[in-house]
Formats: sequence, structure tokens, C-alpha cells
Amino acid sequence: MKTPSSPDLIYADLIYTDWTLTESQFDPEQLHSRETVFTIGNGYLGTRGSFEEGYPHAVPTTLVHGVYDDVPVVYTELVNCPDWLSLQVIVNGERFRLDRGEIISYERQLDLRCGLLTRSLRWRSPKGNTIDLRFERFASFADPQVLGLCCQITAIDFKGKIEVQASINGYSDNQGFNHWEQLDQGKIEKESDRPSDSEGIWLQVRTRGSRIELGMAAKLTVIDVEANLQMTNTPGYPTAIATFNVVKGQTINIEKLVTLFTSQETEHPVQAAQDKLAGLPSYATLLESHRQAWVSIWEHSDIQIGGNVQAQLAVRYNLFQLLIAASPHNDRVSIPAKTLSGLGYRGHIFWDTEIFILPFFTFTQPASARNLLTYRYRTLNGARRKASDSGYKGAMFSWESAATGDEVTPLWSMPNDPYAKAVRIWCRDREIHISADIVYAVWQYWQATGDAIWLRDYGAEIILDTAIFWMSRLEWNANLERYEICGVIGADEYHEQVNNNTFTNRMVQWHLEKAVAVHDWLQQEFPDHATDLFQKLQLTSDQSLKWKEAITQIYISYNQETAVIEQCDGFFQLKDIDLSTYEPRDRSIQAVLGMDATNESQVLKQPDVLMLLYLMRDEFSDRHDSLQKNWNYYAPRTDSTYGSSLTSAIHAIVAANVGSASEAYHHFLRAAMVDLEDNRGNTPDGIHAASAGGVWQAVVFGFGGIQLKDNKPVANPHLPVSWTYLKFKLQWHNTWYSFDLASTLGQAPDIQGFIFDLDGVLTDTAEFHYRAWQKLADEEKLPFDRKANEALRGVARRESLMLIVGDRHYSEAALQEMMDRKNRYYVESIEDTTPQDVLSGVIELLKELRQLGIKIAIASASKNARPVIAKLGIADLVDAIADGYSVEKPKPAPDLFLFAANQIGIPPTKCVVVEDAPAGVAAAIAAGMWAIGLAPKEHSDRFNGTAHIVLPNLTGIHLSDIQAKLGK
Repeated sequence: MKTPSSPDLIYADLIYTDWTLTESQFDPEQLHSRETVFTIGNGYLGTRGSFEEGYPHAVPTTLVHGVYDDVPVVYTELVNCPDWLSLQVIVNGERFRLDRGEIISYERQLDLRCGLLTRSLRWRSPKGNTIDLRFERFASFADPQVLGLCCQITAIDFKGKIEVQASINGYSDNQGFNHWEQLDQGKIEKESDRPSDSEGIWLQVRTRGSRIELGMAAKLTVIDVEANLQMTNTPGYPTAIATFNVVKGQTINIEKLVTLFTSQETEHPVQAAQDKLAGLPSYATLLESHRQAWVSIWEHSDIQIGGNVQAQLAVRYNLFQLLIAASPHNDRVSIPAKTLSGLGYRGHIFWDTEIFILPFFTFTQPASARNLLTYRYRTLNGARRKASDSGYKGAMFSWESAATGDEVTPLWSMPNDPYAKAVRIWCRDREIHISADIVYAVWQYWQATGDAIWLRDYGAEIILDTAIFWMSRLEWNANLERYEICGVIGADEYHEQVNNNTFTNRMVQWHLEKAVAVHDWLQQEFPDHATDLFQKLQLTSDQSLKWKEAITQIYISYNQETAVIEQCDGFFQLKDIDLSTYEPRDRSIQAVLGMDATNESQVLKQPDVLMLLYLMRDEFSDRHDSLQKNWNYYAPRTDSTYGSSLTSAIHAIVAANVGSASEAYHHFLRAAMVDLEDNRGNTPDGIHAASAGGVWQAVVFGFGGIQLKDNKPVANPHLPVSWTYLKFKLQWHNTWYSFDLASTLGQAPDIQGFIFDLDGVLTDTAEFHYRAWQKLADEEKLPFDRKANEALRGVARRESLMLIVGDRHYSEAALQEMMDRKNRYYVESIEDTTPQDVLSGVIELLKELRQLGIKIAIASASKNARPVIAKLGIADLVDAIADGYSVEKPKPAPDLFLFAANQIGIPPTKCVVVEDAPAGVAAAIAAGMWAIGLAPKEHSDRFNGTAHIVLPNLTGIHLSDIQAKLGK
């Protein structure tokens, strides 16, 4: 494992560099999550990271934007398209597959700079034939209908025949349901007389319900050897087969090019696929065009972070997943909650797109942002149908949307347990804030781009027709003389039927404010268009006046004295619970408490009031105290670990804005790593798109502190301690603004190694030591108590015994026998040590340090350190162990820590020692290392000011906390 200043960083089996993500070994247990992680795409389609040769229980998936179909009665979903990857390699009659034979070496790498996925491995067949294989694939960003796959084969220790079968697999399904009707398939005649050129193959299929036709064509080219080529036409599985002979050491390259069209783009997709295939240049030329397209994309969308490889890679990875999910050419599709990387949420579009994802595109790729918003315009009729069906006027956007904009949220969530009750999904009826969320994105796009023509032709109709809906949805409370909105679900989805959710009420009020502004703007700037639109929407002349009245009469809960906003009516009267008492856990607090108990408690699935304060940040830019108080109140009550993946990025932004740097970075990292580490356990379902968009916002609006002042973006940065600089670009009214932000914090030390004492730091074996010494002292009738034991912290066994015996004289043999006796008592007492005896916060800190590439050692004066470490189950989390056998001179001599530093290969000045004993701190200082002393508050003066930092324990401590304190 290398240090953060090195070019790469290792987390488990993943290796990070600034631009590449590398999987260093194959783990079948992570098969499905890594299929998601290694997704590639081009804004037209996405292909999960399944293996070309297949694997048992793998889920090869290619999703094309807009290709929806119905599972009758149940739901609408994106359709898994025919698998274009299928490539079988057969060596002397043995099929290459990773669940057979021996994997000698393995590496899979995603190059974010150019959207290229490669896999290199050495495999020995069951009969002993060894081959090197290198697979390479890309979905062209230069030509979205083109897909490329290359396989390089090297015979290591054999000669013989190799057969390669390149297929189009038409038998793809969506978790058991096959949406496709097989229409036709066939063979394309050779375009040249070259023996290495394959006759092409093609497949024609059609969705059963939506009747979308798909055509796919492919050809196989073998380079470096003369091959026999033929085609088989098994129904639903057209295949090109190449066979050739190899000798030991020979390398052969095979290229597979694929084209794909649907009837959404052309009337005759099969013919279009065949024509495109026939006119393609070489694989190398296509790959170079693809690379150049990515250069152009990254030019404006990249974020550069100095000093932290993990953060740099994670941010670029999340941006990559957004970029391959947005269509730059199609304004009839949008980005599903799981992008085009998985079947989670059935490919439906939520508020995630407008609130979390769109800001990235609005400020860096405005053409794509315009397409995403135009999708909402083109689904207005579906929104109108929903409003009418619900008894309202205007346009009411669906909570979950697909091709038409009609509501596709399932009515019921069907449990796997046949005896469990189905759960009603109320979001489709009650989570109505989405209409205002969409308008928020429309307004932000207009403000950022000044695109008046789009607003005139598309955006204004969205804003005005949804405003008409709100006026029909508002409820007049005659007793209190105010408008209310009752029976809703706010951003926090743990409370399912509340009145006057402040997020919803304020967003509606804001929406009507903007509707008035657009109404007046349209009349002034485009009067003819205004007349036509008002007539279409049946918008009367006095409607704007009614909007203005309603704006002043919508109820907004706000306590001027406390500055804390009540989330909804009665929220402060709900049961208050301490989420920390339920840790550790591996499921949502709703799953722990049950739906009813959660609904009756002050616990949130995701930010609600804090989300509102973030979206309305311009209003609160000079009200820091209010933001701080609401953060203090709501952040501890939000289920940020297992509630919603939408939480972490928003918490990171708000925490950064209130000056809680450590918390901000903690939440940022949780969002940035949600898929790379699968820290929620559901990455197999697809990329967390909203979290990815939130990561960009956390960096730009949180750490970069971007505010829009004087009609241009201005930075007020507060960078994480480990970041030396932050660079990014934003577009505002067709002008690019470049930001190069350097850290303004004190210079934090370059920490590359951590050395932990064992007793009292990682586990509380100090009590066992005390009892062993007490028993010995009682037997020898020596004065000893707990107070005297304090002086033994960190002191080696012999020196401890000499302190206990004091002036009494013992022979050397007697002293040795006493030390052996004490050790026997101690060893007997620690036999029952288990991983449960690891102190709070230790495992989390050790894992974080490993993630960040920090070397870790344990340095204990105890000669029993190794068995204790083994029983605690933490040996795999450390790089080296120094114990009582390692050096002669005990603490406070620096020898033990210097030995540990040498073992992990880190200079002493770049090491931090964590100790609970004054002698240990003194040894660390003598070694020229940074020293952290652990002591309860009542004994915080134990170190007499010698420790650089004194902490009560390691609970909740992060590297950023330590760096910040050491940098002061």
C-alpha cells in the first residue's frame, strides 16, 4: 500500500490513481456490485461490467435511453437489451471461464479519462493450457450507436487450436421477465476478400408492449493470423466463429464491432445498424475518435483536487457516471435514479434528476441540461393526466416517470415473504413537491444560461401550468385565514401523511413567486407568445393576482426566537430518540423501529428542513445563526447511515457552510464512496445517481463555497485539510469562470503512518494488567492499588515490577519468577478476549486510515501483544507489530516506536503515535513523532502538556480531525 503522496492508493482490492480505478483480484462475492461499478456508457446506452465470457448468476445488462416496456399489471421498466458483449474463447476444446481452471493473475481497470474498460489476466485451463487474455471495451462517445470490443490472446505454454465465438445474445431478460419478441436475424455478406473479415451478423427484436424495435449488427475481425470464419444462426443467438492455430508465445488480436439502433431514432433500425456497420473505419480509428470526444467533455466538467488521491478519483468517478448517463442528443429522455447501470427503481425518473443531478449539467454541460429539462416539457401531458385523475387542475408531475410522464410508481411494494403484508406506496399520491422541484431546476437553468428562447418555448409552460395545479391543491383554512397543504410527504419520507410540511409549503410559495415573474416577463418580452400560451392554459388575466395573494397567505412555520424551523405540524411533539443508541446497525432506523414507531418519532430518512435551507441558500446567506441552529437540531435526528443515499451530500454542504469541517468531509466521503465501497449494500441495483450529483454540489457549493453575486459566481472556499487545492470551471451566461482555490488552513503535517499503543488505546487490557499486578502484590504483601497502577501505564514489565517492589531486595531469580507469575495471571485473564473488546471508534479509524493509504503499526511494550491482537481480530488492519520482544530499551526510550516506524517504512517525522501513558507520549516525542494522548477528561492533565493532542477516546475521530488539530 502506498502513501497518499504516491501516484496510487489501495483500498481493499481496488487501486486508485487520479484517473483510473483498478480491481486487483476477482471476488465472486462482489460480482454484482462490481458489474455496477464498472459500467460504461455514452449517453445513449449503458452497459454493466459483466464479463464477455459470462459467469454463473451474472446479470449482463445493456440499457438504452427511452426503451421502456410494461410488465403487465405490475410496472413499467427500462428493458434489458440484447447482450452485445458475448465473446467465448475456447482453447484446445476447453472453454475459458473464471469459475473453472486457475486464475494466476487478474486485473480490471476503468480509465475515466477516456471511458475505456480493460481486463487483463492469466488463466490456466483444467488440462494445463495457460493463456494471457486482455479484454478492452468502449461505448463510443463520438458515435453513440457504435460499440467496440477487443480481445488479445497469448498462448503461454502450448500450441494448438483456439476458437472464438462472437455472438449477439437476444435472450436478455429483466430479472426473469423477457420483454423481447424475436423478429428476425441473419448473416451479412463479406465486404471484402480478406480472410480475416467476418461476414457480419444481425438481430431484430421488438418489445412486447411498447412495440419498440431494436436492430443490432456485429462483425468480427481476426488480426495477426489466418483464421477460418463462419457464422451460425441459432435462433436468438447469431454468432460469428473464428478458428485458428497458435504456437507457444504467439499473440492474436480479435476485434468485435457492434452497431445498435432502435425505432425511436429510425424507421428501419436493422437496416440502419447494417449500413452503419458497413461504413465503419477501423477499430483503432473508432477508439481514437472516442478518446478525443472524452477530452472535449472533461475540458469543462473536470474537478481537480490536490493532496488526496481518494477524493480525486472518487469525484471523477461520480462525474463519469453522470456524464455517461445524460443524452447530449435526445430531449425525450432523462436520467433514471440508477442511471443506465442497473435495474433498480425500474429505470424510473425521480426528483433526483432535477435537484441533485441537473446543477452539474446546468453549470458545465448546459446543452445536456436543456435536454433533461425538455424531457419534462414533453411529458407535460402525462402530468396533466395525473392532475386530472387526482381531481386537480393544471399539471401535476408524477413522483416516478418513464416515457410518457404518467405515474409509474407502483401502488404496492410486494414483499418476498408470502405471508407478509404488501406495503402501500404513498409517494405516488402524497410526495407532491416534485412539481416545484422541477420548476426550481427550470429557473436555475434560465438564471445560469440566460436561455430566453428555451424559457419562452418550453420552460414557461412548465412553470405556469404547474402553478395552476398548486392553486387547485392549496387548502384555505378559514379559521386561521391562511393557505395550507395537508396530507403530504415531504423530502423526509419517514413521515407519510403530514400537514404543512415546511419544505413543501415554502417550495410552493417560491414556485408561485417565479410563476408571477415569468408571467409578467413573457407578456413584456414575447406578448404574442404569451397570448397563445395563456389561451392554451386557460390562464385568465386575474390569475397572476390570485397567485400574488396566495404567496402572502401560504403558511410557513418559523420561530423567530429559536430560529429552528418545525418540519411539519406537530413534529416537535413527536417522540425524540437518540440515534446513537442504536449503533452499530446495518439497516435503516425504520427497519429497526417499524414504520408506525418511526412515523411517531423525530427521526428523518433524509434532510427536509436542511434541504430547504440549502435550496433557498440565497435567503439565508446572511443568517448563519439560523442555519447553525437548524443544523444542530436536525442533523443528529437524520438517519444518515442507512436512511437515504441523498442525505450525505446535502449534510456535507450544510456542515461546510456552518464551519463543521470534519463532519462535512465525513459526509462527503460517504457520498463519494457509496458505490465504490458499496457502503449501503445496494450497489448491485445500479449507481446512486442523486448521490453522484450531490458530490459535485458538495465540492462546488460546499467546499468551494460558490455563491452567485453581482450576477456571476464567486468562491468563498473552505477546503478539507487534506486538500492542497481545488480547481473547476463553471459556465454563467455563456462565459466560463475558472476557479483555482488553494487551501487557506494552517499547514497540516504530512502524516503517512500511525503507530498505536495496544493497552488502553485499542483495547482495555490495562484492567487485566492491573488485576495481575494486584494479585502478585497481594501474594508478596507489597503495597499496591489503582492509584499506584497509573504510574505503570506504558511501562515495560520489569520496570513496572521494580516500581512495585520499591526498596525491597529480591534476587534476580526471584524477580524473574515474579514477572513470569504476573504474566501467567495476565495470560489466563485474556483468554476470553474477543473482537467485542475492541474499544469504540478503533475499527472505524483503522479502516479509514487504510482507505487513505496510511501505514499502520501497533507498538506495545507487552510481550503478549500478538496473541491479544489476534484475539481482537484486527491483525488484518495493520501493517506491522512491534512488541516487548522487538527492542531492549523500554518506553520512555524511543526505540520501540522507531522500530515500528522502520517496519512500516515511514520517516518518524511523518508518524503519529496514539498513547494512553505519559511514558509512551515521552517516547513518541523523543522519537521525533507527533503524539496523541488518550485520557478521560478528569485525567486530561496526565501528559503535562507534552502531547500534541489530548483526546478522551477515539470514538468518532477521523484523520481530518487530527490533521486539523495538528495544523493549528
